This record gives sequence, structure tokens and C-alpha cells, in this order.
Amino acid sequence: MERLRKLSMQGRASAWSVKRLVSYVRSSGLSTISRTVDDFANAESEITSESEARNCAHRVFKNVAKPAARYIEEEDLLRFLKVEEVNTIFPLFEGAIETGKISKSAFRNWVVHAYIERKALAHSLNDTKTAVQQLHKLASAVIIVVIIVISLLVLGVATTKVIVVVTSQLLLVGFMFQNTCKTIFESIIFVFVMHPFDVGDRCVIDGVHMFVEEMNILSTVFLRFDNEKIYYPNSVLLTKPISNFRRSPDMSDTVDFAIDVSTSFDSITALRKAIQIYIESKPKHWSPKHSLVVKEIENVDRMKMSLCVQHTMNHQNFPERNNRRSDLIFELKRVFENLGIKYHLLPQEVVVTHFNFTNGRVAIPSP
Repeated sequence: MERLRKLSMQGRASAWSVKRLVSYVRSSGLSTISRTVDDFANAESEITSESEARNCAHRVFKNVAKPAARYIEEEDLLRFLKVEEVNTIFPLFEGAIETGKISKSAFRNWVVHAYIERKALAHSLNDTKTAVQQLHKLASAVIIVVIIVISLLVLGVATTKVIVVVTSQLLLVGFMFQNTCKTIFESIIFVFVMHPFDVGDRCVIDGVHMFVEEMNILSTVFLRFDNEKIYYPNSVLLTKPISNFRRSPDMSDTVDFAIDVSTSFDSITALRKAIQIYIESKPKHWSPKHSLVVKEIENVDRMKMSLCVQHTMNHQNFPERNNRRSDLIFELKRVFENLGIKYHLLPQEVVVTHFNFTNGRVAIPSP
């Protein structure tokens, strides 16, 4: 294990280091992610659901932290890890860098996230293995036919005329099923050459957000946000643009809002400063790079502005992205209230056509 730790701490592993790592894992009998999903269910100590991941996180937290403690501190981790390893894992937990402690909720979320990622990787490996097996069967069938034909020619069992007749019949069959052959060839190119996504990736196809649930040679199964399964032929996907969130780098987000055009420059400067302070206080959520721009002034009373921020993640985890965006909008609302930044409608002209006097009082008739 000590050798594995040293290899994992290297910034860029060489081919020789990877070879040694494979040798260590094979000789030590350690569990690897290369097992299929079916193997996961058969393992006694394997986590098979998010609830089990939460329970596991609770047990680990209880064993690592001090009795009745609400945080895992650095000295708790030093009982199991080295100083450089502790410094490496601290950024993985939300709020750990700022406080120097790992809260129970942050640790639980990390364990659940690790389980989800591991499960998605296992599904991807499982489906890739299935696709390779299907391709292997197809290639084996073609090779068997070729071997039989060559064997008959070598042994003299089949004459040239017989081979010509059989070949012509095969060409006729190929012409009849040319669309099927074309579909199979395009699907193989899509799955093994292009390979634009893996199982568990969040993709956008035809403007619809979907998760990749299953990949086969001829088709791919997607799961929409409402858990509706959608089957796409791979030959059709070959012609469509596909957005893949998991393979994207850290993605940006935009919040549009409008303020009154009479807002002072001092208030706008204070707004910029407050936004900067908030973003810098959340280094786990937001990149320091952001911009507050004025888009336009509309109707001489409304100034449209846009806040452009960059997440420290892509939008694969869409609920987490929405939570961060919601917190940012709530913070903007709080800043608006503190600075007194508002938006007022222009004065509206009201025309009164006549009055009704009743008992000395003015009564305005209803329209």
C-alpha cells in the first residue's frame, strides 16, 4: 500500500510507473473498478445504493472523528495519512479549506458522489464490454464463413463454379440488406470510433437533457428528466450534434437582472464589491473570474445588467448547479435590499373623464 500511495502522489505517471502499479494491484488482490455491475451485487462489502453510501459515510466519520465530534480535524486524519496526503484530500471536501475541518455533511456528500461516479464507471465498463462482445460475435461469424469458403477451395470440395454461384447469392443477399449493413457499419463507427459519451453522462440532444443509461451496438438508451426512456439508433445519433456535460471543462453561468436607471454609481460600485466578496468566499463553488456588465438601457428607466460567473465544475451534476445558482440569486437579493437598489416604473398618466357627486362626496364610477 505504501508503494501505491507513492505512485498516486506523482503528478504525471510514466509508463514504467503504470506497469508497476498494475503489477502491485494484481499481486495484492485489491478490488478494482474493472468488475461489472453484476459483480458488485455479489460482493458482501460492496455499497449498492445511496442510502448504504450515507450509512457508510456515517460509520467512517464516527470512527475517524473524536467521540461526539461534529468535524474531522487534521489531527484525526494524521492518524491514518501523511501530512502531504492530508493536504491533498482537504480540497475535496466542501468548506474544508476555509475552516480546516471536514463537516459531517461534506463528508457524506463526498462519499455519495464517489459512489455515484463509481457506479456510472462500472455501468460504462459493463456496456462497453457488452458492445465489444457483440462486435466479437459479428466478426467471428464473418471469419468463420471466410474460413469455410477457403477450406472448401483448398480441399477441392467446391469448384470455382460453385463458389461463383454462392458468391453471387451472397451479393444478392447483401444488396437486399444493404441498409442493414450500412446501419451496422455506422453504428460501429459511432460506438468505437467517435464514442461521444459514456453511461451516466448528461447530454443534450435535440434540445432535450438526458442521461445515457445503456449503450449497445445498434442503439443507445437515454433517460429523460422525467424518467422516460428514449431509444436512439446509433446511426441516427451519428448525424446529430451532441452536447456532453461530463466531458466539458468548468462551465459558466449568467444571471440577468434590471435596476433603476437612477441608481447611483456608488451603489453600483458597492454592488460589484459585494458580489466579489461573495464569490471569493465560495472558492469551492465559484472561480474568481467573473464580470458584471451593463447590457442596455431600456425605455430610459431600466438598466439591464448581467452577472457572468464561472463554476468550479461542469453541469453534469445539474441539481448542484441549480443550488449554487439559487444561492447566488438569493445573495443578490440580499445585496439589493442592503444597498437599497430597486426598480421603479415610469409615472403613468391617469385620465379622469367625469365625477359623480353623491351627498357631498366625490364618487368615481367604476369602468
